[in-house]
Amino acid sequence: MRIVTSTGKKGILAVLAGLLITGGAGLSPAQAAGSTNLSASHNVTYTKQVKGVSQAEFAAKLKELTGAADIPYSSSKGSGILLTRAEAAKMIQLALSLKSKSTAFQDVSGSSPYATYIGAVIRAGIMNGQSERLFGPEAPITVSQASIIYDRVQNYLKPFVLEEASITDMQTAMEQGRLTSKQLVQLYLDRIQKYDDQGIKLNAVLNLNPNALQIAESLDQERETNGPRGPLHGIPVLVKDNYDTKDMPTTAGCICLKDSVPSKDAEQIEKLKQAGAIILGKTNLHEFAFGITTSSSLGGQTLNPYALDHYPGGSSGGTGAAIAANMAAAGMGTDTGGSIRIPSSFNSLVGIRPTVGLSSRDGIIPLALTQDVGGPMARSVADAAILLQATAGYDPNDTATVYAAGHIPKSYTQFLDVSGLKGARIGVATELFGTKPEEMPVTKVVNQAVEEIKGLGATAVPVQIPNLAAIMKYPSLSSYEFKFQLNDYLKELGPSAPYHSLTEIINSGKYDKTQETSMKSRDARTTLDEPEYKDIILNRTKITRESLLKVMADHNLDAIVYPTTTQPAASIGKDQNSGNNNRLSPYSGFPAISVPAGFTDDGLPVGIEFLGRAFDEGTLIKLAYSYEQGTHHRKSPVLAP
Repeated sequence: MRIVTSTGKKGILAVLAGLLITGGAGLSPAQAAGSTNLSASHNVTYTKQVKGVSQAEFAAKLKELTGAADIPYSSSKGSGILLTRAEAAKMIQLALSLKSKSTAFQDVSGSSPYATYIGAVIRAGIMNGQSERLFGPEAPITVSQASIIYDRVQNYLKPFVLEEASITDMQTAMEQGRLTSKQLVQLYLDRIQKYDDQGIKLNAVLNLNPNALQIAESLDQERETNGPRGPLHGIPVLVKDNYDTKDMPTTAGCICLKDSVPSKDAEQIEKLKQAGAIILGKTNLHEFAFGITTSSSLGGQTLNPYALDHYPGGSSGGTGAAIAANMAAAGMGTDTGGSIRIPSSFNSLVGIRPTVGLSSRDGIIPLALTQDVGGPMARSVADAAILLQATAGYDPNDTATVYAAGHIPKSYTQFLDVSGLKGARIGVATELFGTKPEEMPVTKVVNQAVEEIKGLGATAVPVQIPNLAAIMKYPSLSSYEFKFQLNDYLKELGPSAPYHSLTEIINSGKYDKTQETSMKSRDARTTLDEPEYKDIILNRTKITRESLLKVMADHNLDAIVYPTTTQPAASIGKDQNSGNNNRLSPYSGFPAISVPAGFTDDGLPVGIEFLGRAFDEGTLIKLAYSYEQGTHHRKSPVLAP
């Protein structure tokens, strides 16, 4: 290490303190890679020499590293002269063919011949400045600093691995210049062709965006000119095909709507696009979101990537299967009774059902607006939090969103705390753990999950939810509201709507005939002005909310946990039973998040659900992230490597 002196005693002590603490100019060892102390031009002189690296030595190592990556070496051979930071930047830039980029360091003028080289290595994350303002171009590279740079070059040369890559991984690769959004889109299109259209044929994706590559290229150009809009800039996302998209059909999985292209995007789709996300395509769903096995007249039966002869859950099973099989960075589903959380559980994903009113439902084909929400499905809590942040917010076309005012944090990613479970009090809703033989595989996994939660520092409190039996007796409102709200949706499509009512759709015969009885019974309703409906609206919500809030207050709980589903994915052709646990969130309007809890002995994914108070998604994200990071139960399906 090089010891430095400055013109004053305090200056010497300050620099020495920084060196002793961090190993280089007040920076951490990693930040100090190739970072030496300030040059003499900045009132600092070198008084003790340490072994430096010659240009020739540095060039030889770069040639070795690029050769291992099958990249022809195109930089200089160097000489015996000691290597400076500026010369190192030049050699790296030429060796790796990094895209030139300007820099804004005070000690590197824009006219300097090294300015673009330095900017390129900074962008690639291979070298850092000595501080935010200074690069120290004339400072020599020491042996230890060179070693760190070699490691960074080696990491930079590793090919980007798409499978299980996080949104942050993708952004880092694009910021470093190792990946473009256009390339990323193509990689996902290739996987969709390989695993959805061919091979195992998951049958998860209904339509692809024909303009996806063009949009990606435009976003790449914007990144170069203005920088990224945020964490979703250039990120491909798949959405359930009941979200309106003005550039693709929106079908709800029904052949009756196969050519229906809305005139505008759903509000959440518009927000995603504003954040820079690319809507890569639309996913299959249980037709009109009626069920939990994801079969439709337009898309057929979607398969579970963990067991092709099993259901993927539903109704957002297309999104679930596609994201689990790494066909997009993340996805969007909708949830009326459990349609985000069930397929998330069956596909080893994270699924967030937000508080009713946190995010707009405008432009989503409705099932029952009293219960409907749209929300993210992702391979990690962090990715789900990024999508939630982008899609939450007020929409004048959905009056429920007025209640979210003042409840949306600056960023949901601020709650990503690996120690989030330490000191937390978690209620364990023991009555929601199945006891039947067919339920025990899930119960076994979630019981172990509770032990893991305790091991991560939380206090697990067994609780009984007041009035649980009375709550569970209430039906879903989809059988009441669907006809009237679907008719409203069709009316909003305008004169180009292929059909104008549920009655017309039934008369056309162009729908999944296995749903005929359900569709006709819902179409038979003539009014919502019925005592039974009013009782559900007024009393079901009240009793569910009060019961949950009471048990949480009585035990000072941060959240309540229970199995997302009481049974795992069923074999295709058999009855799928998920239990009633998923009703608590839609009946109360409170948020819930399902997180991978492990696998049954048969290799089927299992989820654990965290439920919290209204608009307390931040706490749920904190708890779920801590559990996820402490267990790492998510595994990608071996059938789609």
